[in-house]
Amino acid sequence: MSIDTPTLASRFRMQWEEAQQAWVLLYPEGMVKLNASAAEILKRCDGTRDVPALVADLETAFDTTGLEPDVRAFLDMARQQQWITEA
Repeated sequence: MSIDTPTLASRFRMQWEEAQQAWVLLYPEGMVKLNASAAEILKRCDGTRDVPALVADLETAFDTTGLEPDVRAFLDMARQQQWITEA
């Protein structure tokens, strides 16, 4: 099962953590430190765009192409971890 229009699940909050010098996902049980790629994808999971639009935004922002397979793989993992849900 894939998510067409991903949004961050309500139990998570994403924020820049100065002490970690990284974006993190905060939730009641703890924190997940995100790498730069994961953070850029999750920043765009705001429920306003579908996956093709999210990919297009990333490809424009980073002046590259061919990101869709990696983005979809990450989104599948994020869905399994319950970080994201359908908007």
